[in-house]
Amino acid sequence: MFNFSGKTAVVTGGTSGIGAAIGAAFAAAGAKVVAAGLPTLDVTDSAAVDALFAGLERVDFLVNAAGVIRRDAEYELPVFEQVMDVNLLGTMRCCMAAKAKLAETRGAVVNVASMLSFFGGPRVPAYAASKGAIVQLTKSLAVAWAAEGIRVNAIAPGWIATPLTQSLQDDPVRSAGLIERTPMKRWGKPEELAPLVLFLCSESASFMTGAIVPIDGGYSAA
Repeated sequence: MFNFSGKTAVVTGGTSGIGAAIGAAFAAAGAKVVAAGLPTLDVTDSAAVDALFAGLERVDFLVNAAGVIRRDAEYELPVFEQVMDVNLLGTMRCCMAAKAKLAETRGAVVNVASMLSFFGGPRVPAYAASKGAIVQLTKSLAVAWAAEGIRVNAIAPGWIATPLTQSLQDDPVRSAGLIERTPMKRWGKPEELAPLVLFLCSESASFMTGAIVPIDGGYSAA
């Protein structure tokens, strides 16, 4: 559906889960893909983030998919700070490090928010807070950077079968409850998110910026 030949896409968190699926889709569409995830990139390390983008000839697309979750432990302040550092500050570090090159290519950013951007997460206060902040960061950067031709959007995934949600998938009671709450009655797959990300980066979405697009099997509509 998309041809990104000659383009470069940087995908943080690109070595597993949602990020890996997005990176694979960009590669299939002809883009050069920089899949930056642990241990190749720690998004809490500003120097490492700056060095990554400084070493790239061009950046057309940035997908911020790096994220962590620490169920139940996030009420401990050091853990709360760690989750915010990865999920929110890590996204901002990458956006700022990539900005100059994105302006040169009039490129696009896609941040990975969550349905917990809109719903409370009683077991994950830091994760929910960070993802809520991602929504507002996305809107703020979209407005701030539009004049430079940089579009900034976000996707808000629902319950996706990844290593991050493995413990929930493995819990028959919890998994059944989540599936029941989701109108489409199943877990989503990482590869089902990738076409939306590619669309948001494509010329087909040239008038879209500041949008937060749910992709959650109807969870947020129910």
